[in-house]
Amino acid sequence: MSRKPDHPLREITDTERHALTAISRSRSEPAEHVTRAKALLETSTGASFSEAARRVGRRSGDAVGHLVARFNDEGIAALAPRTSTGRPPTYSNEDRARILAEFKRTPDREADGTATWSLVTLRDALRRAPDGLPVLSTHTVLMVLHAAGYSWQRDRTWCPTGTALRKRKAGLVAVTDPDAAPKKS
Repeated sequence: MSRKPDHPLREITDTERHALTAISRSRSEPAEHVTRAKALLETSTGASFSEAARRVGRRSGDAVGHLVARFNDEGIAALAPRTSTGRPPTYSNEDRARILAEFKRTPDREADGTATWSLVTLRDALRRAPDGLPVLSTHTVLMVLHAAGYSWQRDRTWCPTGTALRKRKAGLVAVTDPDAAPKKS
């Protein structure tokens, strides 16, 4: 015999019932959304949490109980899983902005030992700077530059992806490729 639920399912509105029914029958929604919608519909018909879990192919009635509690608070948004897994980002937005600011600075031949940035020279300059990042890797520099829209070109320079300077009769003109973003991904 199941115990009395701590958070019984509130009355489902017609709009919510229609949305849950559509999601439970959907073939394009993520499978987890479909399963959760089915569990909520089973619970709304009077099934216990354990019975609803069994009917939708789950083992835990407690998970359905937690889903019902979230649904009572959030509504349909409770179907989407909460993302709490994974390692938190190592570098903040300020750190990424610091990397880009250093990249946009023209290197000093004497202090930096180069006329153009490479990943290693940029990393070393950021590690040496007083406000720098002492444990920065070249991979992180590469990822930050790629996310900002820069790519390594054949002539060993970094250029914004999708833009190029072209010589015209009127002088130098910046030409932009409108399809650069789809090509990047």
